[in-house]
Amino acid sequence: MADQVKLTSMAKAAGCAAKLNPATLDAVLRGLPRQTDPNVLVGFDTNDDAGIYLLGEGHALVQTVDFFTPIVDDPHLFGQIAAANALSDVYAMGGKPVSALSIVGFPEKGDPAILEQIIRGGLSKMNEAKCSVIGGHSIRNEDMLFGYAVTGIINPHRIWRNVGARTGDVLLFTKPLGTGVITTALKKERATPESLAAAVAAMTTLNRDAAAALQEIDEKFPGASPIHAVTDVTGFSLLGHAREMALGDPTHGIDTVSFEIDHRAFVYLPGAVEAAREGHLSGGLRNNRAFIGDCAIFDATVPSEYQDLLFDPQTSGGLLISIAPESAHAAITALDRQGVSALRIGSVFAKKNPLILVH
Repeated sequence: MADQVKLTSMAKAAGCAAKLNPATLDAVLRGLPRQTDPNVLVGFDTNDDAGIYLLGEGHALVQTVDFFTPIVDDPHLFGQIAAANALSDVYAMGGKPVSALSIVGFPEKGDPAILEQIIRGGLSKMNEAKCSVIGGHSIRNEDMLFGYAVTGIINPHRIWRNVGARTGDVLLFTKPLGTGVITTALKKERATPESLAAAVAAMTTLNRDAAAALQEIDEKFPGASPIHAVTDVTGFSLLGHAREMALGDPTHGIDTVSFEIDHRAFVYLPGAVEAAREGHLSGGLRNNRAFIGDCAIFDATVPSEYQDLLFDPQTSGGLLISIAPESAHAAITALDRQGVSALRIGSVFAKKNPLILVH
């Protein structure tokens, strides 16, 4: 199928999985009137991964939605990636996905066999997650679109937010970086089979096992959890999501902190550094860099291609975790038992200038 149809060539040139310009979205959200509902435990105030709605004592819903245009040419793999990406937000909050609604946009004259493979791919990943697809909505659309609205269940007393990092915490990260530059290179027919295979493997891997390992640590502390903040790294890049985590939520008593991040601590996908060096940079990457601006400062020793990779939009990326230092080793060990590689990539400090320093 991939030899017959280049799905990525049908996607918009600005970057297949790129989100709206973050500055535009931030301005729009800040201008909206605030709803008042005491059952909303997590809304969109801090751009968290998903929303949380309280049903009753000990029970809450976690809800998210994600869809995008093709980032690989194989329709079955595209479906899998879209599903893994949508499920990731629920795992990042500490929830268990239970049901999903599919979102489909497909050209009127498109080949139904391609659509079938996309949906089959998504269903296979939903089956792996034990998440039931119970319906959906489709429209005729010039650009292919696919994704899911996912609903999960969560203990309202054990929610992982994207804010809450504390001074002294250790920053951990799972999964390699570089899916954005590699899929951008693919659109230009410059991605190598090795780099594409590695990117697909990362993007189709559920964050379920990583979440399970963190829950293992969480359950050892029935009171205050050592896991202070978690987010999955997707379209806003590693530094974009780190910025959200560092900003906290001062209006609700969650202090702003500062991060120091070591660019050498990350694993980069095979070919990612070369793709960045060759200039395979998406519009989303440039938007991320412009939006984050002076919040992130690089030491003069950090090569430009590594700077680009830290602004690179990721699809179905890894979890960024802020955890108490005394529990960091136990978390890495638990993640390793689940087959998840996690590395220390930085530390949390009291608020200072700049918000994020990369060395």
